[in-house]
Amino acid sequence: MTDHRSVHLWWLALAAGLIPLLTIHLTFAVSVLEGYVQLCVPYWDSCTSISRTGRHGTSYFIFKGTMLPAALLGMLFWWLNGRWLRQLGIHTRGVAWIPWLGLVASFSLAAYTLALGHAGDGFNLIRRIGVVLYFSLSYICQLLISAGLQGHPQWTHTGRKLMNLCLATLGVGILSVILNGVAPEFYSRKDDALEWILAAMINAHALWLALLWRKNRFRMRLWVA
Repeated sequence: MTDHRSVHLWWLALAAGLIPLLTIHLTFAVSVLEGYVQLCVPYWDSCTSISRTGRHGTSYFIFKGTMLPAALLGMLFWWLNGRWLRQLGIHTRGVAWIPWLGLVASFSLAAYTLALGHAGDGFNLIRRIGVVLYFSLSYICQLLISAGLQGHPQWTHTGRKLMNLCLATLGVGILSVILNGVAPEFYSRKDDALEWILAAMINAHALWLALLWRKNRFRMRLWVA
């Protein structure tokens, strides 16, 4: 019998992955149309940073109007991931950290978004700290989820695939550090493209989790009667 007091949650994970991904591509397209950014393939041409797509014109309002709700949604998303893993019987020490790390990551995204488009050393510092914490802590959360699933007898294969995605993401990050050290001029020409790739991979992991929530029929009771 279906419990009408509970709701499927996979759509929330889908929104958590899609909203940031769609936003940066929408603001890029609008910035191109309004002449603030040149038309290119940012994943390869490294023609613009993600930040620049949301600094001017209509994109400024689109970026803030979507990324701030996405940050709030992210807080709920990471908290629910902890609940989901515990429902699966995964009670590793790392599971307890996921909601808290996700909370800081989401706050960092909100701070970055609010500071975007404003001049000054203080705003620049907030943006830098915000983007670093958002990417790094989101990655750690994804790593903890992947490791938890990999250690579950029924989810080992899926967890291994998610872990491979995490390793690929780490590989892009390490490549970025290496290029910055051994070929700084080349890195300065390609760092924006690496940022786009990292953002896509981080959000791809969230979209994958949405599919797993749907497959597992992850639900939450709305109220108790």
